[in-house]
Amino acid sequence: MQRLPHPTRRFTLALLPALALAACSHEAAGPSYPLLRYNYLTQLHLSVASIDINDSWVPESQADVARLSPEPPEDALKQMARDRLIAAGNSGQAVFKIEDASIRREGPWLYGHLAVQLSITGGNNQPSGFAEAAVARNVAVPEEGGDTALRQTLYDMTKAMMDNMNVEFEYQVRKSLRDWLQDTSPSSTAIPPPVEEKPLN
Repeated sequence: MQRLPHPTRRFTLALLPALALAACSHEAAGPSYPLLRYNYLTQLHLSVASIDINDSWVPESQADVARLSPEPPEDALKQMARDRLIAAGNSGQAVFKIEDASIRREGPWLYGHLAVQLSITGGNNQPSGFAEAAVARNVAVPEEGGDTALRQTLYDMTKAMMDNMNVEFEYQVRKSLRDWLQDTSPSSTAIPPPVEEKPLN
C-alpha cells in the first residue's frame, strides 16, 4: 500500500518550486532606476510667453557613453527645463539650449560635462539676455560588474551632476536674468554659492 505524504510536507514540497521561480524572476528583473524629476524644486517664472527647448546637441566623440545611462544626461537636462521653467508673461520667448551633455570614457575614467544656456528674446524680437551654467564630474570606471555596474555608475554620475546643475542653473538665472524673473519665483533657501568643477579622486 502506497503511503500518502503528511499534509504539511506535501504543502512544503509544492511551495518550493514556486519560491524558486519567484527568486529567479526577481534576479532577472535587475536593478531599478528611478526617473530623475525636479518638480519638487523652486520653479522659475519667466516674463515670456513661451519657452522652447533646443536639444540639437549631438556627441562629438566616439568615446561618449552617456546614452548607456538608464537616464541619459540629455534627457535629465530637458526634464529640468520642463519641471522648473514656467512661461508667465504675455510676450517674448525663452530658449533653453543644451550645449553639452556628454560622458566620455577614456581609459579607467569617466569624464562628464553638462552645459546649458537660457536666452531671452523680447517682444520686439531682439535678444534681451542670457544665462549659462556648466558642471563637470570625473568618476572611475568600475573594475568589476560588467555592463550592469557601468550602467549603475553612469546613472549615479548623471544624478550627481544634475543635483549640481540645478543649483548652478538657478544661481546663474537669478544673477543674469533677474529682470525677467517674476516675484512668484522665491529664491530657494538651500541654494549655496555657484558650483565649482571638481574631479573626484
